Amino acid sequence: MNRSGPWEYHNGLLDRLPPEVRARLKPHLLLQELTVGKVLYEGGSPQNHMYFPRSGVISLLYSLETGDTSEIAMVGNEGVVGTAVLVDSQSTPGHAIVQMSGEAFCLKAAIVEREFNRGAEFQFVILRYTQVLLAQMAQTAICNRYHTVDRQLCRWLLMCVDRMHADQLEVTQETIAARLGVRREGITEAAGRLQQAAVIQYSRGKIRVVDRAALEHRSCECYRAVRGEYERLLATFPSPIPKS
Repeated sequence: MNRSGPWEYHNGLLDRLPPEVRARLKPHLLLQELTVGKVLYEGGSPQNHMYFPRSGVISLLYSLETGDTSEIAMVGNEGVVGTAVLVDSQSTPGHAIVQMSGEAFCLKAAIVEREFNRGAEFQFVILRYTQVLLAQMAQTAICNRYHTVDRQLCRWLLMCVDRMHADQLEVTQETIAARLGVRREGITEAAGRLQQAAVIQYSRGKIRVVDRAALEHRSCECYRAVRGEYERLLATFPSPIPKS
């Protein structure tokens, strides 16, 4: 699928822009399908586009020489993927992969640069979100280093359901383990404890959050810190992330 986008974008950044900015961008925004496993960019390869999701979840990953990967951030319809096009699109060390299916508006790098160089609202929104993304990356690094697998799993699930706007996720324990950089057995045990406590229900690659309040209580402060940073930096606009 590849077509011009509608006026209502359902993306937290595009919908924040004034009508005149959206009018300039509208002819250049192409709506593309995000299928699970689709790679939006790879490490060491040029980035030629920005992606503004309207649904689904995209994982930003870093890989080691061993082939092991770990998620450093996730992006849904609150943000954008591909900010490196504004800095150095030729040497991005990480890669972006679709984790949960959806759709995204694609904008060519040349159009991004032209609009960004105008300054004003587009530049403001992109820079603010970039700061949010950097905060998420830093918090993720701290979380993976100091917090238990149980708390990491709770944080990860909360971030996913926020971006999917749904209580049910289609994801395997193996995928979650790969994203968090931990053993699958650790995720199995942590998910089992959550299910036993009636916080989630898990079966055949599907996880449903039964008690969100309990999930937030069991999560570490990293989830609240990242969410708080988003609300602080983009508080002048309505948030696409649902309130607790």
